[in-house]
Amino acid sequence: MSSLMLGAAAVALPAFAENHAMGKMDKMNIVEKAVETDSLSTLVAAVKAAGLVETLSGEGPFTVFAPTNEAFAKLPAGTVETLLKPENKEQLQSILTYHVLATKAPAAAAIQMVQDGGGSASVATVQGGELTFSLQGDSLMIEDSKGNMATVVAADLMQSNGVVHVIDTVLMP
Repeated sequence: MSSLMLGAAAVALPAFAENHAMGKMDKMNIVEKAVETDSLSTLVAAVKAAGLVETLSGEGPFTVFAPTNEAFAKLPAGTVETLLKPENKEQLQSILTYHVLATKAPAAAAIQMVQDGGGSASVATVQGGELTFSLQGDSLMIEDSKGNMATVVAADLMQSNGVVHVIDTVLMP
């Protein structure tokens, strides 16, 4: 599964994304950082239920848009509990891999893409869908395929295998 996921998205981000990481890189990988972050405990439970711990602990590089516990709480009642059931593993994997890019993309790279794109820029996710970046004031916004908008509330958490951007809304493929 991990090689399929890594090959699933050829994301055309500028070389800037790979070469201009903003912030100090952590020695932990993306999953280890999420585990130690209280506000991401629902995401950690979902990553475990989806069987993605090994993949997202791998070499990468990855960019993960990590929904907070509050983001998951905004979903309709019972949604999270339903997704965590073993029989919904494939659907959960699809949702979670929709939050992952197969490259290391600091916020500055996404902002530059938006500016170069005349106000928006689309990127392919590991899941195979697209996310659209835009700016609202100084905030980096991410629109999913359903038109839901997420705000990056904490950017550029640099990890050993990529970067995490914390978001306030769960993105749906």
